[in-house]
Amino acid sequence: MTSTQNSSRRRSEDLRPFVAPSELADDLQAVLVDLVELHLQAKQAHWNVIGPGFRSMHLSLDELVDTAREASDTIAERMRALQTVPDGRSDTVTATTSLPAYPSGTRQKSETVELMTARITAAVDTMRGVHDRVDAADPATSDLLHAIIDDLEKRAWMIAAEQSPTP
Repeated sequence: MTSTQNSSRRRSEDLRPFVAPSELADDLQAVLVDLVELHLQAKQAHWNVIGPGFRSMHLSLDELVDTAREASDTIAERMRALQTVPDGRSDTVTATTSLPAYPSGTRQKSETVELMTARITAAVDTMRGVHDRVDAADPATSDLLHAIIDDLEKRAWMIAAEQSPTP
């Protein structure tokens, strides 16, 4: 091997992992708390939906719970990979989520559809709002946002399709 071939090798001590800049960490934290809150609100809706069409809505909400929970785990693990610390504690989620609070008590299926599609929209709006900054800082992370947005918008469509058509 010639000395020219060796000159392109990096030294181990010069290699450092990518560390998320503070704005990227803040943007991912905002996404994380909305996904955790979406998961919790979908479970609340799942437990308390009543009336005609209960069974299909109950099952659709369980699918949303799984989607939001998996997405929050994906974002939190990405944050750790980027050397930042996710905060999914209940007090942090409550204080910082952008999702409207979910009402207490039971809800008819039609109201549940409206409430949950609005909350999915809010979570997606957060992701779309931070997307360009995330993409500029770390395109690989923006790819994760794309996949989550796609999943959530599909869930919103499927939940909205549970609504009876208007005459």
